[in-house]
Amino acid sequence: MMDEVKSQGPQKTNTFLGHPRGLYVLFMTEMWERFSYYGMRGLLVVYLTQHFLFSDEKSSYLYGTYTALVYVMTVVGGSLADRYLGARKAVTFGAVLLTLGHLGMAFEGTGSKQLVSYQGTEYQIVLDGRGGNARQEIIHGEGRSYINFSEADMSIESPASVGLPAVIDRSELSFRVETESPYLTTLYLSLALIIAGVGFLKANISTIVGALYEFGDTRRDSGFTIFYMGINLGAFLASIFCGYLGIVHGWRYGFGLAGIGMMLGLLVFLRYNYLLEGKSEPPSVEKLERTVLWFINVEWMCYLVGLGIVGLSMFLVMNEELVAGILGPLGVLMFVFLVGYAITSLKSIERSRMLAAIYFILAQIPFWALFEQAGSSLNLFTARLVDRVIFGWSVPGPVFQSLNAGFIFLFAPVMAWLWITLAKKNLNPSTPVKFALGVAMAGFGFLVLVAGMKGSGPAAMTPVLFIFSIYWIHTIGELMVSPVGLSVVTKLAPLNLVGMTMGAWFLYGGISNFLAGVIARATGAETIGGQITNVEFAKSGYIEVYSQVGFIAIGIAIIMLIVSPIISRMMHGAD
Repeated sequence: MMDEVKSQGPQKTNTFLGHPRGLYVLFMTEMWERFSYYGMRGLLVVYLTQHFLFSDEKSSYLYGTYTALVYVMTVVGGSLADRYLGARKAVTFGAVLLTLGHLGMAFEGTGSKQLVSYQGTEYQIVLDGRGGNARQEIIHGEGRSYINFSEADMSIESPASVGLPAVIDRSELSFRVETESPYLTTLYLSLALIIAGVGFLKANISTIVGALYEFGDTRRDSGFTIFYMGINLGAFLASIFCGYLGIVHGWRYGFGLAGIGMMLGLLVFLRYNYLLEGKSEPPSVEKLERTVLWFINVEWMCYLVGLGIVGLSMFLVMNEELVAGILGPLGVLMFVFLVGYAITSLKSIERSRMLAAIYFILAQIPFWALFEQAGSSLNLFTARLVDRVIFGWSVPGPVFQSLNAGFIFLFAPVMAWLWITLAKKNLNPSTPVKFALGVAMAGFGFLVLVAGMKGSGPAAMTPVLFIFSIYWIHTIGELMVSPVGLSVVTKLAPLNLVGMTMGAWFLYGGISNFLAGVIARATGAETIGGQITNVEFAKSGYIEVYSQVGFIAIGIAIIMLIVSPIISRMMHGAD
């Protein structure tokens, strides 16, 4: 009887709008997970610079470390799910860790204190708000006054109120920062929980989506499209609402809303996971219940490994300078292994396709290293150096990160139509060409922004139109790289090495994010009390770095275009 049912193709029972009902459970879970992730991501760098008073350099490097570890830990979470836990248990565990991590971000304390000494007396410098519109004030006793810094001095608007001269040479001032250690530790722990949580949830929830469809089910691609829209819907809403609440009303409200979003995702998954129809259960219940150490079975050992990931991640975000020394050798070892395997264990077409897969795994690096400036350097630039007034409202900087998801909604169908139309005319670019164009778009976006900065004058705010432009250009580039990247790698890798190849994709994605932090660190400007001291100098730094990375990316894209015919031949039709 079962064989008779299978022969009729995919079953239409227990469906909603033509798809398994479990798809919509995963849609809602992933939507809220991405809501929490992008809500926190949009605020993080601004929060680090203004609440904990980290320098731009440290904030950007920490951000790059955090996002890199998020990618790398998916390799561990995915492996444990494949071998032991099953996707459902892994996603549940990841969602719990994520909820705790995001809610932990809402415990902020009063923040670090920026103190300045002048002639033996100490004063405090504070901001009168959050985000790019915040101004610096100096406080002494009951008196306070707005201040302005230049490279040479500090000027005070109401000097009598704080008992200071109107202008003080900066050589006469000394600065120090007092940090609330318990809340800083809470920050590091929260980031570590999020890293481990994403590691267990991200890769495995996509696995469940695929498991809902039988091999050859024509609904699979549209199912993943629906799921992908959930990702972008969560990112779009989070950037707007969490960004607005965090900047306008308080950090805890933005981070708290992100935590509530993740809690809703967890509740949806727990309440309705029965609709997954057993597609995400452990590969072997017997193996999962086997005792491995004293009274600890395999399942609880996996959870303990997860807590170990939390501890390791916390150590690494507290010592972010160590990460380069770990990711670099890991990347080299993975490259040597993949190339060595292709040469020694594969033959003919399989070897050629595997080498092409390695090319695509590496080709993603320049694109994501530039694209991921959105959460770090571009985020700070938008908050500080852009005229963000639209229809009379000064839009908070993090809200602009919603543009990427919004443009995907608008232009993904257009791009899909374009490829189909070009294919009918035998003009559809090959995957290697699309990758090259994507990298070129990443570089071109920054060159357009540089043109806007130069055109607006040395110390003037950059028109907001150029922020819309760079996000649009980068989104078009993303649509040339992201949707085809994972697909083509899984097509090219041999069946017995797909898991390892996907792990390599995520590993090099993590390296890309770390490099994004390195690039962002190079744009760092001097800050005192969480705000830049010299607009003109900060702007010139952005122009220099963004010009360099823009031209380098276009140069890499040209090389990729030159080699694209060779890569196409190596793919042997798997395009």
